[in-house]
Amino acid sequence: MEIKQAEFIISAVHPSQYPKDKRIEIAFVGRSNVGKSSLINALTNRKKLVKVSGTPGKTRLINFFLINNEFYFVDLPGYGYAKISKTEKKSWGKVVEDYLRGREELKRVILLLDCRHKPTNDDITMYKWLKYYNYNTIIVATKVDKVSKSQLFKNLKIIKDTLKPETGDEILTFSSLNKQGKEEFLKVLESVIDFYS
Repeated sequence: MEIKQAEFIISAVHPSQYPKDKRIEIAFVGRSNVGKSSLINALTNRKKLVKVSGTPGKTRLINFFLINNEFYFVDLPGYGYAKISKTEKKSWGKVVEDYLRGREELKRVILLLDCRHKPTNDDITMYKWLKYYNYNTIIVATKVDKVSKSQLFKNLKIIKDTLKPETGDEILTFSSLNKQGKEEFLKVLESVIDFYS
């Protein structure tokens, strides 16, 4: 699949604001600063489609991007940033849960993990949450350019052992810097789009 067109459509905090055109949605979720914005920019060949923030936890909205005039990438707020209040964490939880709960158009969730670190309790909770809502999940280990091949192999095993992915949930690797893993990732996304189209 080649992404030729990518357009920001809307930022939403409430289901009434979500797009209503019934196009397939693929959502991206992960800890703050896991590289979500950079990954979406790399996939779409757009440097500034998604604003990359140096401040973790800055994204509080659900952002919808129309891809190839065919389906949506949905950028969910990052989680796990310590320097936000309990009220903000609760607000984040409600925004994300409102979206995940019964969103018929959502066909796949991409869970991003920093390949340099063992999945956190927040990562484990998010994965369990996705499974509770019966979403097929693609786990993507990001920032793979920052570790050696042997270290990546070890870290991927740690990710598998920690999350214990269910059958059918793939683990991919990706580098936004050198685009490593991009082609494989796009092939997987293409198969999802084709399946539901």
